[in-house]
Amino acid sequence: HVQLVESGGGSVQDGGSLRLSCKFSVDTNSRYCMAWFRQAPGKEREGVAVLIGHGTTYYGDFVKGRFTISLDNAKSTVYLHMTNLNPEDTAMYFCAGDRGEPRWPTASTFAYWGQGTQVTVSS
Repeated sequence: HVQLVESGGGSVQDGGSLRLSCKFSVDTNSRYCMAWFRQAPGKEREGVAVLIGHGTTYYGDFVKGRFTISLDNAKSTVYLHMTNLNPEDTAMYFCAGDRGEPRWPTASTFAYWGQGTQVTVSS
């Protein structure tokens, strides 16, 4: 049984920073691809960042060096460190995982999802 639980969302001002956490419980005998997605009201879910295999990372074009995805295996936690946030980053942020080879950044190819954590950036 796979569980993903996000935390760390909140409200910040333009230019601020947040660190999101995703605590996961997975079959430790398998290698997982872990990712962050976000969805704003009225918009499609979009890929923010993904961590693949032995540490390869990819980011959405809009990230532009502001976010970093990382993994702490000892704590079974994936992080998304976000800096220089702007109001366009306001969205519900979701942690996602898959044991196979999901097609980043296609959300529907990820099998496991958390409940989401809200990020609100005010100007």
